Amino acid sequence: MPHLPAPRPQRARRLLALLATGTLALAAALVTGPAAGAAAGAAPAVARGVAAAPPAPIADLGPRVVVFDPSMTVAEIQARADAIHAQQVDDEMGSARWSLLFRPGTYGSATQPLQIKVGYYTEVAGLGASPSDTVINGKVEVYNRCLPEAPSQPYCVALNNFWRSLSNLTIQVNGAGQDGCRASANFWAVSQASSMRRVDVRGGNLSLMDYCTAGPQFASGGFIANARTEFVINGSQQQWITRNSELGGWSNGVWNQVFAGTVGAPSEQGFPNPPYTTLERTPVSREKPYLWVDGSGAWQVQVPAARSESRGTDWAGGATSGRTLPLSAFHVATPADSATELASQLARGKHLLLTPGIYDVDRSLVIRRDDTVVLGMGQATLTAVGGAVPIVVERRAQGVVVAGVTIDAGTTLSPALMQVGRPGPAAASGTGPAGIPSTTLSDVYFRVGGPHVGKADVSLQVDADDVLIDHAWVWRADHGIEAFTAGAVGDTDRWRTNTGRVGLVVNGDRVRATGLFVEHYQQHNTIWNGEDGEVVLYQNELPYDPPSQADWNRPDGTRGWTGYKVADDVTRHRLYGGGVYVYNRNDQSIVTERGFQVPEREGVRLHHVLTVNLDAGAIEHVVNDVGDRVDSTRSGQPSYVVDYPVP
Repeated sequence: MPHLPAPRPQRARRLLALLATGTLALAAALVTGPAAGAAAGAAPAVARGVAAAPPAPIADLGPRVVVFDPSMTVAEIQARADAIHAQQVDDEMGSARWSLLFRPGTYGSATQPLQIKVGYYTEVAGLGASPSDTVINGKVEVYNRCLPEAPSQPYCVALNNFWRSLSNLTIQVNGAGQDGCRASANFWAVSQASSMRRVDVRGGNLSLMDYCTAGPQFASGGFIANARTEFVINGSQQQWITRNSELGGWSNGVWNQVFAGTVGAPSEQGFPNPPYTTLERTPVSREKPYLWVDGSGAWQVQVPAARSESRGTDWAGGATSGRTLPLSAFHVATPADSATELASQLARGKHLLLTPGIYDVDRSLVIRRDDTVVLGMGQATLTAVGGAVPIVVERRAQGVVVAGVTIDAGTTLSPALMQVGRPGPAAASGTGPAGIPSTTLSDVYFRVGGPHVGKADVSLQVDADDVLIDHAWVWRADHGIEAFTAGAVGDTDRWRTNTGRVGLVVNGDRVRATGLFVEHYQQHNTIWNGEDGEVVLYQNELPYDPPSQADWNRPDGTRGWTGYKVADDVTRHRLYGGGVYVYNRNDQSIVTERGFQVPEREGVRLHHVLTVNLDAGAIEHVVNDVGDRVDSTRSGQPSYVVDYPVP
């Protein structure tokens, strides 16, 4: 029977934040009709299509990859998708992984739409060269989970809706057969580690909040890139990043909504009311690789080219530029493959396609060759065994892409879970903002604890220059199924047992991140030592579980560690849109001196940063000694610093 984890109790207190922004009133209005400016009315009918060519034999991608064809009936596809969702909807810490792939064509009709719901560890993706090649006349949705173990009822939220993805298709929104509320939008109510990429949402609203279930309906954190939508309902989403997309409108913000290179993004004028951070262009971007099937039925992997100072999608104006790799260039891995076998395939020059499942990794998978691609399907998960570092990218390797992979700490302490550019002879430097990233990480997630006890000193260490991190969740688990003692004593068990000192350490220069989420580590959550670092959206929650102030203090007596630390000798750094949250549930009197700590130099600049209290503990200042204290007397009400240094 699926495990229902204990809810995140601190987030039940976020009602104050939502009341402050009018989000609950917005949600109530949306139940009875579309938001102002939203597309209304039934989606137009779309004829059911057929594949451009007879289907080729399905590649051997294992039992957890389901490939749908437009010649299949809607009822057949619906039944299969529903069965997988029923298995995965509550299986937050489970072991099953799934990829649901749709060959080019049209699925569903005006009167019989295909309405898919997406649970944990499930990937839904089209197999066309363009999102327009695969059309779902219906919906692809995620709803709130109503948690029966919550301290109050009802407790229906999206706060734990992690680890799922949607990509490379068109949704012609069609709510036929759904009630009036459900028919009002395509719901994508998710939190961290849930990406929407290369998707075209037409004919209706896209809602990032599920306002159709009972309350409190909270959601917290997500990622849209390379997509086109009509009106978007942000609702209760506390922080979100939208990159290189095209929007028909955006409803509101709670604490921290960031837009980069997005046509139709709202202005940041008036910040923090509303709390928008908007960059006209994305300084450096590279889209995630994707599987597709060509007109002859051959399977390919497209590796999009890097772009600089970009705006909008890379597909709306024509074909996506980049490399096309045949599936034969990849070792198609299964969880039965040993780490030795995977490392050997990389050494021979093969790329890796990790089919859905959990891989035990007892030795490093070392990437030495330029332009190597490691692509995970269905949230493929690598678990460190015996203290191994599961993935290592050599410092000389250029053009490497690692995407769609979750890396779990094991029960023996690992020095790191991924190391990009380990010590050794340096490669030639990249060319800065216009250069190709030496390594790109897309939808790469890290976990210390949760499904089992985990131990890692650092989760992600970046020693190479010119690395791009495009959506990462680096998470020391605040809840899981490790069988710790219940209550606060259990939190103390977690603090002593699930050890994670630092989430991210950056030593390389010109390292950039678009969508960086780092949470719950036991010292500085992120340490940035390299020059010319640039981050577009940073979200952090300090650890919930320090047993006491003494356990949280630094050796020099400073009260607490930071969510984001830029080294004292750094001279140039940029952060756009950052938040650090506090909830000290073991000892509510704990104080953290500051959320962000940076050197006081003109070249180190933070734009739109905040701290917020979630009803326990306190942070004295936002950045260095600037910004008001947040504590339980102002729960859910952020303290903002518009620019640092203060003009």
